[in-house]
Amino acid sequence: MNGVQCRMARAGLGWSLEDLAGRSGVPIDLIAHFENGEALTPRIDPLLRSALEGAGVIFEDEGQSVDGGPGVRLGRAQTDEGKRPEELSSANDD
Repeated sequence: MNGVQCRMARAGLGWSLEDLAGRSGVPIDLIAHFENGEALTPRIDPLLRSALEGAGVIFEDEGQSVDGGPGVRLGRAQTDEGKRPEELSSANDD
């Protein structure tokens, strides 16, 4: 993961620096420096990656997409579609 991918992932999730810091345990200033091109220590990258991947971000390497560079995409959202019609009854009527 690079700094641009980190920023793209946050944007896709609608997360602020504070949100990512809270979910990853990484200080805001370190995340900001990383997103602006500074290198991270090896122990920080897995913390950020884990928090973002846990929220549904998928990191793509250069060339993984058609003629594309490194990037991110969001996995399919898990939605609760409720009960199917055949499952409805007066017993589960809310």
